[in-house]
Amino acid sequence: MQHLEQVKKILVDVLGLDKGREALREDSILLGNIPELDSMSVVNVIAALEEYYGITINDDEISAENFETVGSLARFIEQKLAK
Repeated sequence: MQHLEQVKKILVDVLGLDKGREALREDSILLGNIPELDSMSVVNVIAALEEYYGITINDDEISAENFETVGSLARFIEQKLAK
C-alpha cells in the first residue's frame, strides 16, 4: 500500500497526535477509537487529503467504511487516485 505512510502523516499532523505515526498501523481503528477524530476533524482530514493529493472527495464518498481504519482510508485514497 504505497500511500499508507503519507495518510498516517496527514492524520498525525491534522489531529495533532502526540504518539506520532509510528503508533498508527494499517489496522488501527479510527472512528470511535481516536478521541481527536470528531466530525470537525474528519472535515479537516478530508481537506488535507484533497490538498495533498489534488483530488476531490464527494460527500457520498465519505463513509464510516472508508474511515474505519488507517488502511481503509489509504485504500480509499489509492482508489481515488486510480480513477
